[in-house]
Amino acid sequence: MCNLILKCLLNLDMIVVEKRRNGSEKINDVMFGSENNLKKLNNEFVEIIGIIAEYNPFHNGHIYHIEKIKEKYPNSIIILVINGYFLERGEISLLSKENKTNIVLNNKVNIVIELPLVYGTQSADTFADESIKLLNRIHVTKIIFGSESNNIDLLKKLAQKQLEPEFDILVKKYLKEGINYPTALAKATNIDFDYKPNDLLGISYIKSIIKNKYNIEAECIKRTSAYHDLESNDEIISASNIRNKLKSNEDINKYLPSYVIDDLIRINKDMYFKLLKYKIITDENLNTYLDVDEGIEYRLKKNIINANTLDEFIEKIKTKRYTYNKLNRMFIHILIGLKKQDNKDKQDYLRILGFDALGKKHLQKFNIKSYFKQTKIYDYELKASLLYDLINDTNTYEFETKNKPIIKD
Repeated sequence: MCNLILKCLLNLDMIVVEKRRNGSEKINDVMFGSENNLKKLNNEFVEIIGIIAEYNPFHNGHIYHIEKIKEKYPNSIIILVINGYFLERGEISLLSKENKTNIVLNNKVNIVIELPLVYGTQSADTFADESIKLLNRIHVTKIIFGSESNNIDLLKKLAQKQLEPEFDILVKKYLKEGINYPTALAKATNIDFDYKPNDLLGISYIKSIIKNKYNIEAECIKRTSAYHDLESNDEIISASNIRNKLKSNEDINKYLPSYVIDDLIRINKDMYFKLLKYKIITDENLNTYLDVDEGIEYRLKKNIINANTLDEFIEKIKTKRYTYNKLNRMFIHILIGLKKQDNKDKQDYLRILGFDALGKKHLQKFNIKSYFKQTKIYDYELKASLLYDLINDTNTYEFETKNKPIIKD
């Protein structure tokens, strides 16, 4: 087993390149319809609504979100942009990409689009911007997201403020003074606002719409649970609360459907840390990977030897600048070898993971097809699935290389 893991870790590039070579099916072009087609489709379906999620895991709150959209816009179609095996905060997903797609197609989502790992394991602004770009390409007219404040006008005002030239300068100044990030944001905008995780993401979505001049309207739905609440036992609780209960071996049947529980992955954190430890010790080019900056590679190598767990390692190396989330994202980039240069090279990428009959009609109207195979972004998706399989004893690589969307009749 150890030999197999070592071989896979050392040969991720070789496996991925070989798979692409023996390639596989013809690559489809991405083509888009005219404005007239868009108007015609909008008249038929009323609204084309985009949602963005990670579903780690999919739970009652997510069902509530979708149901509220359908309640308000009963004739709409819903298009989901979904993250894959590794997530925005550097977490390992409790559900595989395939399982997420199947689950949401059975819960009134009509089309599922992939947010590739290259963008899905970065900061909130990058995560949001790339997600909105994908939704715009597939002709979404509205996005609807969960919000703690449920104040869309204020969120739009904050987004406008954050796009002003002096905003980033002020935030950096306040952070250097030792002020925490939410307080720095409030001071830089001169607006008293209690920044919470979903509102922060919502602001990032709106910023992307504004700066790219997209014709997409933003709406929000009141979030019914707090992200940082790890104690609540209500029927709708946060995904982080569910993950915390899982760690404590508590019963979670109340909080998510049984068919989701059946699909949950039991993550082997020990295996993950062993792979990371080996990579950091043996790789002499750590500074070429995304997020490995400012000489932190020396700090990694110095402290990894005597660390026995991932949490212990993070405690040894975290700083105000290198937070828990940023470090976890960096570890993913190190393990799959995500180069800084590859992150700079923007590529055309659209991958449709699944759709139902209504979604198919939308895709056909606009002649929208997947385009992703001959890209470095797809190479990294294949590496991510290999890493995920090593950690979790799953077989996601087979799903990745089939390159066939899930179709729900």
